[in-house]
Amino acid sequence: MSSETTQRVAVVTGASSGIGLATAKALVAQGWHVIGQGRDAARSAAAEVSIREACAHGGKQDFLQANLSLMSDTKRLAGQITGLTDRLDLLVNNAGGVRDQRYITHEGTEETFSANHLAPFLLTRELLPLLQRTAREAGPGAVRVLAVSSEAYRHVTGMNWDDIQYLNGEFPSGPAYCQAKLANQLFSLELAARLADDGIVAQSLVPGPVATNFANHGDEAMQSFMKSIEAMSPEDVARTLVWMATAPETGAPGGRMFYDMAEVSVDAHGRDRDAAARLWQESERLLAAIGH
Repeated sequence: MSSETTQRVAVVTGASSGIGLATAKALVAQGWHVIGQGRDAARSAAAEVSIREACAHGGKQDFLQANLSLMSDTKRLAGQITGLTDRLDLLVNNAGGVRDQRYITHEGTEETFSANHLAPFLLTRELLPLLQRTAREAGPGAVRVLAVSSEAYRHVTGMNWDDIQYLNGEFPSGPAYCQAKLANQLFSLELAARLADDGIVAQSLVPGPVATNFANHGDEAMQSFMKSIEAMSPEDVARTLVWMATAPETGAPGGRMFYDMAEVSVDAHGRDRDAAARLWQESERLLAAIGH
């Protein structure tokens, strides 16, 4: 089938609200097949209707429910996705969030780390055969994996290797989130290097302050900060994500960061190849320990 008649397929996590919902709607309006994911049943049902109403130019949508703080749910989601499509042109790892205190899942992982980093890592790993198959058909640079990171990564100097999930002692909500966002960028950096020969591009988005429900589960300081600043709309941020997904200038080389339709510089600790490789190995070890 020619590229002119092949419908591009995107997976967007956290598509029940905010940036993810706006991105899903923008893609289906351009004729993509979008597979969205949400955690909350009611919000997911409402999002499914909203995305369907935005479909144009042959666009279509499917919506799946999963709790991405749980690796068993993340792996189940990957299986459902592979049952819906035999190609994947775009994976937007958008779901995540901040917590006000330490929450440990029944799998033994801390939720800030598992939802923001381990889930994107596992989902990408499980969907890699689809991504690679599509890249062979679509050509270099056409298939992309995008991470929604944050400027918050600048507020830590590196990964806390001694206790990467902050399982011990007092739980620093802010630094735990900032580290998770650094992990997003380091994962993109390592993924870009590992998949370069496959022609798959991995990049990170810095969304900036966005008017969403992002801070609802954060501590009081986080909620007060979000209320005090001028925020972009989810649609503004989605515009940059769609550009990152399709524009030639946002293709290779991977491991870069973008904000508001422009590339931005990455601090040294976000370009640390040794840290990126170590994070990959540590992520594999943590997943293996819980049977994934």
